[in-house]
Amino acid sequence: MKIVNQHSPIQQLTKLVFAFLFIFSVSVSAQEGDATNGKKIFKANCAACHKLDKKLIGPPLKGISEKRERKWLYAWIKDNNALRKSGDALAKQVFEENNKMPMTPFPQLSNKDMDDILAYTDDKSVKKVTTPKVSTKVDPKVKQGKKLFKANCAACHKLKGKLVGPELGGITDKREKKWLHAWIKDNNALRKSGDALAKQVFEENNKMPMTPFPQLSEEEIDALLAYFKVGDVKKVVAKGGEQETEVKEKNSGAWMNWIVVLLVLGLLVWMFLSKVTFLKIIATIFLLLVGAYFTFDWLMGIGVDQGYQPIQPIMFSHKIHAGDNKIDCQYCHSSAKHSKTSGVPTANVCMNCHKSISEVADDTKVGSVGKEQLDKEIQKIYNAVGWDSENMKYKENYEPIPIKWVRVHNLPDFAYYNHSQHVTVAGLACQKCHGPVEEMDELKQHSPLTMRWCLDCHKTTDINLDNKYYAKIHKEMSEKYGVEKLTVAEMGGKECGKCHY
Repeated sequence: MKIVNQHSPIQQLTKLVFAFLFIFSVSVSAQEGDATNGKKIFKANCAACHKLDKKLIGPPLKGISEKRERKWLYAWIKDNNALRKSGDALAKQVFEENNKMPMTPFPQLSNKDMDDILAYTDDKSVKKVTTPKVSTKVDPKVKQGKKLFKANCAACHKLKGKLVGPELGGITDKREKKWLHAWIKDNNALRKSGDALAKQVFEENNKMPMTPFPQLSEEEIDALLAYFKVGDVKKVVAKGGEQETEVKEKNSGAWMNWIVVLLVLGLLVWMFLSKVTFLKIIATIFLLLVGAYFTFDWLMGIGVDQGYQPIQPIMFSHKIHAGDNKIDCQYCHSSAKHSKTSGVPTANVCMNCHKSISEVADDTKVGSVGKEQLDKEIQKIYNAVGWDSENMKYKENYEPIPIKWVRVHNLPDFAYYNHSQHVTVAGLACQKCHGPVEEMDELKQHSPLTMRWCLDCHKTTDINLDNKYYAKIHKEMSEKYGVEKLTVAEMGGKECGKCHY
């Protein structure tokens, strides 16, 4: 005799409670978002055009979820062009407010990814903590001397180590104050007066004449000598002082995800222990679909190296060069304007500056690496080209050693890309593809460089018309294709042969 297991109202209620908790936990987890992961996604996809606190190319995004509905933000991020064409009034308003600048669609981002981005832009996980204040009390005379040194002496001298002239740190212990005043005012006159020490210093420095500084007052020279004696004052921690700093809390999204996983596992175990065959079938189908989704997602990621950040043979910081010192990208990558490739700068390009810069400032850091190691990194360039930093000249008969830089961006052989077409003709900034390079210490691949990513850009990038003849033709073509403005896509940017020849 077959026994049928009847479910009591309590059991049915238990099932409903489990189902409700599962749906609620998934919903809460999705809304919570992981700000840490959101920061990574933001830097990889949004940072080229947006900042949190001020306008870049696009508007600032801090607290954006408080100004716009989440559902609308999902649709805008996924495909803002489609949302605008659907007649959405807010989408049109945002488009107009930002000078009709189309935003790149991100259909590849999931709702979870967008929740993580919004968690980061909402900045809900920041709290204030107190840390010791830093005291930087410096003698006003030393401070003035440092300023005068940078304005008058730094081109030829350093405090430590020889540059064009000898090092000046501790020079007051080697020379008399009165003699130093006369030497700085007019060293040529001092030497011609027959002063033996002046002649000796001139001979020791390869008879290299020093610029006289008659415009400096006695007080200013005293300030210089005070700086030579003390040097750069190190920052020290003052007792009892406090200042506010921002520290990120651990995001609560991680433990919420674990709760969801445990609830799902508990639900599956409960279903399989029960004798309801229908639920077993549904659960099996659900698991197969989830497995297929993640498998397909993994397969689509093969060959996509977004975020790739190799260790280079020399610790070169784009943040210091392109960011702090404002060196234009095309000073080093000079062929980007004229050829297919951007080019890897030779060590001679580095030496244009590093002939005179053999060390970094005391407070310079790349990650956790400080001055001592960074000075050794500059020495690696000298070793490559054969530069004698002591005598300020290249070594004779030296065989240069190539620097083996590790390539970061690498398209497959069947894909054609021309830098000059994008940089010179289209006028794109390097950051459009490479991201905020000026904020990176170690360079990484910012964009996915997939075909979809390229096509999305071609579909949204308007063609700049600065010629009335072409403007007329482009207007006729816009009417033909039924679009407001002609984009790269309508000009052949979607043709296979453009990139796959």
